[in-house]
Order: sequence, then C-alpha cells, then structure tokens
Amino acid sequence: MPFPALDFKTESGSSISLKTFRGKFILLNIWATWCAPCREEMPTLDRLQSTLGGPHFQVVPVSIDTGGLAPVRQFYTEIGIKHLRIYLDTSGDIMQALNLDGIPATFLINPDGRQIGQLEGGADWDSPSSLSFFKRTMTAA
Repeated sequence: MPFPALDFKTESGSSISLKTFRGKFILLNIWATWCAPCREEMPTLDRLQSTLGGPHFQVVPVSIDTGGLAPVRQFYTEIGIKHLRIYLDTSGDIMQALNLDGIPATFLINPDGRQIGQLEGGADWDSPSSLSFFKRTMTAA
C-alpha cells in the first residue's frame, strides 16, 4: 500500500508534498524542538544526510512545532544542523494522517512511495549498523 500523501511547508513557506521526493529512498522523521529524544537524534540524522544524501536517498525531517519556523531555525543553529532542510507542519495534520501518538516517529519509504520500515522513538541514525542497513536496503532495491 502506498504511503499516505502528505503536504507540509518548506523554510520559505512554500507548500511541498512528500511525492516531491519520489524516486529515492526517503527517511521521513516527524519531530519537534521540545522533544528530548528528537533533540538527541537530530545530529545523527544530519550526519546520515551528509553521508548518504543525494539522488538515491533523502532525510526529510518534518517539525510539528506550533511556533513555526523561528524555533526550528534557532534549534538548527544551536545544535549545528548543516545538511538537513527545514520542513514544517504547524497544523498537526501529519500526526493525524499517520495516526501518531508520540514523536519522534520515523518512516523509511522506498522509491515507489511505499513504506518499508517504521520506528517510534529516537535512534542513532548514523551508527555503523544503521549505515550498513541503509546501504544494503538501497542496494537490494
């Protein structure tokens, strides 16, 4: 079954759809600046994007902060996030569409737009075992 169609905003305020990333593996991460496990895992997502990001793989972190862009931009600066773009869902629509009770929540979506993995809770996304998993998964596709 295809992953739900999701719409959210870019840093500039433009609307964007998850379908924009079709054709590559997507690691969709739903998070917020006030979430302690989210704060811990964001640097590992940034390093994962730096290592694997490109034409075949994209980390898509979508913040659900109701305060919008300002707290997310401040967080990126404080933590030193350099390789992840800012995406926002201030409406809470994504939480409802994905039937989520908590964050962080992360979904691995294949190039055809189908979910192939899901994790609720924080993770060390750039650990050797994680990198090996993503490389194997992309090679097998």
